[in-house]
Order: sequence, then C-alpha cells, then structure tokens
Amino acid sequence: MCEPDYDEQARYWIEKEAASNGMESEKLREWIEVFIKERNTCALATASSDFVRCTPIEYNYLDGAFYLFSEGGLKFKGLKENKHVSLAIYDAYDGFGNLKGLQVQGKAVLIEPFSPEYIKLLDHKKIPVENMKKLPKPMNLIKVIPESYDLLDSQLKQEGYDIRQHLDL
Repeated sequence: MCEPDYDEQARYWIEKEAASNGMESEKLREWIEVFIKERNTCALATASSDFVRCTPIEYNYLDGAFYLFSEGGLKFKGLKENKHVSLAIYDAYDGFGNLKGLQVQGKAVLIEPFSPEYIKLLDHKKIPVENMKKLPKPMNLIKVIPESYDLLDSQLKQEGYDIRQHLDL
C-alpha cells in the first residue's frame, strides 16, 4: 500500500482553481440555484470524533437554505457534537462528458417543531399542520445554511468556463 502526501492531494482543486476560468459570482450562484431546484434528493454527511454518517434524504430549498425533515437516526449522533455538515447532490454517472454534481458545505440547525419557520416548511410542502400534530412525535426539521458550494458540471465547458467552480457565501 502506498501512503500519499495527503496535504498535497487536498490542495489539488485549490491550486487548480487559482489558474481556472471562473464564472462571475452572481452568474454562478444563479447556475447553482437552478441545479438545486431541479433536484430534491441529497446525501447528508455528518460527523463527530471518529463517527461519520452519510444519509440519503429529500431536501427542500427555500430562501437560500436547505430543509430536511427526518424522523431521527444516526445522523443526529454527529449533529450533537458537530454542526458542520456536507450535502452532495448529483446525477447518475453517465461518462466524463456529462458530469453534474454539487457539494455544499454548511452549518446545520434544528428548527423548533411548530415554530413559524417549521410551519412555513409544512405550507411549502402542502402538509397540513394538523396531520403533523397527529404523529406520535413531531418530525425533526434540519436547516442547512450553506457556507460554500463546489459545482462540477460538464456543461460549463460549453459556456467557456472550467467544469468545476467554487463559490464562498
């Protein structure tokens, strides 16, 4: 087994990005928003200490944040100690010429059940509040506030940009 220079490998995209043809921030943000709104499922990664969990889950994107309803699960073990999360949204691999994926780095917060923000999401999803109140316990609502995006989209090349773009918020 080889032991790579992990620091060197971690710098790969940072160094490549420095010499890349980047899209203007506002145009990139619009491109990313379209990508997000055309999909509804992500992989949510949570971690703490030596524990890592990656959960496929439906999301709702509203007012620049991701909202995820969850009954519970091991993802909360990571969230208890570490509010930093990552979301991955992607299309099935269909060859190098058709790559589409987005990584989101952000911070997770739990929304109080039946608070105005919680009810806003229920309204957005057209779920009657009364139906949610009938459950044995309310669904958890995780809000992920994005801090940065890493977009990989082969179509960007046709627009004259590098296929990987980074955006800090």
